[in-house]
Amino acid sequence: MKTLQAGDKVPMFTLPDQNGEAVSLADLLKSAQVLVYFYPKAMTPGCTVQAQNLRDKRDELAEKGVTVVGISPDAPKRLAKFTERDELNFTLLADEQNEVANAFGVWGPKKFMGREYDGIHRISFLISKDGKVAKVFDKFKTKDHHEVVLNALA
Repeated sequence: MKTLQAGDKVPMFTLPDQNGEAVSLADLLKSAQVLVYFYPKAMTPGCTVQAQNLRDKRDELAEKGVTVVGISPDAPKRLAKFTERDELNFTLLADEQNEVANAFGVWGPKKFMGREYDGIHRISFLISKDGKVAKVFDKFKTKDHHEVVLNALA
């Protein structure tokens, strides 16, 4: 698993959002930098805390020229439930085949309670409007992810 690093050109992608609409990274980058954050599973405790904090800081991020997009292997239907339940105010994308996760290098071996399996590593990428990785966020806790990102933008 080779994770994209700062300065790397980002693979452009189009994925269905929580409403089943196609969303392309190229279109999003026309108007702002994009924070693409990968998370393992919608509506689980850690992912919920992370999403709620990004929801609450969306305006601050937007003031700094950043659009937030979450990507997980969940189906659009589950993402729609997550968006509704937690009143999320940003786009969630369904990467059911893990193609985008693989392209960014965030899909790979994980350990949980002594068990090894393949899954999504909780890593975020700030992508500049030129389509390159401006910053990689891989050292944070779900509850302070938003603070780490805002501090990096300050």
